[in-house]
Amino acid sequence: MELQEYINTTFPGLVLKPSLYYQSNISIHFDLARDLYQFKNETELNPDYFNRVYTQAISLFNDLFSAEDKILLVTNVYQNKDFVRKSKKKMMVYRHYIQNKDVRFRLKQEMLPYMFDDEENTEDYCTSQFSLQCCKQDIRYPLLIKAICNQDFSVLKPRLHNPYRLYHPDVFFINLTNNVIFYIYDDRGCEIIASDIDTIRPIYEKYTDLVNEYFRVEIDQRFK
Repeated sequence: MELQEYINTTFPGLVLKPSLYYQSNISIHFDLARDLYQFKNETELNPDYFNRVYTQAISLFNDLFSAEDKILLVTNVYQNKDFVRKSKKKMMVYRHYIQNKDVRFRLKQEMLPYMFDDEENTEDYCTSQFSLQCCKQDIRYPLLIKAICNQDFSVLKPRLHNPYRLYHPDVFFINLTNNVIFYIYDDRGCEIIASDIDTIRPIYEKYTDLVNEYFRVEIDQRFK
């Protein structure tokens, strides 16, 4: 399955980048570990907070993806054009979190414009977008989800490989079977969009306590 063909057909007009919530009317924005804080004090991280984040994010993933579903694992890597490397070996998300070499062999790469147009000198940057069709059992997803959630905290492991020191890589889990996209932006929360609202209605009902309060009225209205 070609990524852009799928997006154009199933989610017309969608750009696979942060803030998916604003690009779809069938979307949910969840907070993670809302009642806890990252730090116990000025210098010490709060392990209870991160354990709650991991548990909630992994639970959402398990409810959105079954062993029978076809998945597209997509990663945006943001880099300076002067340091573009097309070798697929450079993408550590797939080396560390997809163990089967035969599966990794299907990895595809596309060079795209820089995703963030609100910065200066955007013409100097680009986006390497990697995509891999796989199954749930191919992904070391608990480890990958933890790495995504840890990305703003250098002392925590695992973390996503980010050699270019621009925005952290963005990882999108696309359920090709049910037409759902799951995006964890960092430890604070995640976004879910779907082509059919009834597909994610059970997720909304099960995790309604996690709905972002800023968007709650809008989200609740969608599912009434």
